[in-house]
Amino acid sequence: MPPADAMDSAVPAARDRMADVGRNSWQRLQAYLIVAVQAGLAAALSWVVAREVLGNPEPTFAPAAAVGVIAAALGNRARRTIELVVGVVLGIAVGDLLILAVGTGPWQTAIIVFAAVTVAAAVRGTGALMTQAGGTAVLIATLTPTTPGLELPRAINALVGGLVGLFVVLVLAPINPLRTVRRVADPALDLFARQMSASAQALAQGDAHRAEQVLDQMRATETELKRLDEMVHAAHEVVRLSPVRWRRRRTLAAYARGVDHMDRAYRNSRTLVRRIGTTLRHGEPVPPDLPAAVEQLGEAVRLLHREFLAAGEPAQARERVLSAVEHAAAACRQDIGFSGTVVVSQLRTAANDLLRATGIPRDEARRLVRHAAAGR
Repeated sequence: MPPADAMDSAVPAARDRMADVGRNSWQRLQAYLIVAVQAGLAAALSWVVAREVLGNPEPTFAPAAAVGVIAAALGNRARRTIELVVGVVLGIAVGDLLILAVGTGPWQTAIIVFAAVTVAAAVRGTGALMTQAGGTAVLIATLTPTTPGLELPRAINALVGGLVGLFVVLVLAPINPLRTVRRVADPALDLFARQMSASAQALAQGDAHRAEQVLDQMRATETELKRLDEMVHAAHEVVRLSPVRWRRRRTLAAYARGVDHMDRAYRNSRTLVRRIGTTLRHGEPVPPDLPAAVEQLGEAVRLLHREFLAAGEPAQARERVLSAVEHAAAACRQDIGFSGTVVVSQLRTAANDLLRATGIPRDEARRLVRHAAAGR
């Protein structure tokens, strides 16, 4: 039997994990609900256009293509539309030609799908294009192999579906780009900043166990920034292509430029926290400037998010990043151990990433970090 105190600590921990799962599921539902609405609307509208307006007797490929445009990827939908339509046309062409030559059946289906995917690969298609060509070939070989004269209507249906899908996501029901990004960015970047603050506190208090807890949290929440990257690129595409969302272009452009660098800053910060734990476990000296540097790095993340939303120049975030580097350099000039110097090195790397996220070019970011590390 486990000790009573272990049981008492396990129950709150399990409750916290369940709360985190529920909170993450709710946030994900809020972020992606609009995609479900767009998919349903595009499927219905493309079916009506293909069947009632164009008079195609088999409109199956129209709603399938429309949903594919919306669901295949949140970003790069214009490119995805081209890939999807080309894949459908390839699948139709290869399927219909081979059915005439070899007929239908299980081994014929294998040959048809193999040929469709091979042709898609030969034209240097992406994975999405090859998947669409193969899936369409399956439908041709198994569902409608005996209906003659449908090759052109099927291709037209695919084109209709792709265009209707784009119309829905860009004109009829586009996402609110800023609200969508905030819904993901607020918790993700706030979590990043709080983890840096918790790491600084653990470093100041010599709490190695707390540092390990923060590291475990960072490993478990890495997907938050990946989801932010997905949403930012989707929203940026909308503000570039949707006339009703053009006024948000400046704000989303800043996020689109910075999100990849923020992701790298997060991964480098995770290494930083790992070395903080090592520093504390080995009992190395911790100059006061070192936790101050980590705290300022977290504050820079908060300021960067705030200045992005205000569509302003992220000057305060840059100043806070360089202040963190200065504090870390001051710590290096004091009594510090090997793992502490690695913490400083990782902080400088993360600082460089955050400066890049503010829009500073690579060489200039490196120069600023070196200058701050030298004490200006």
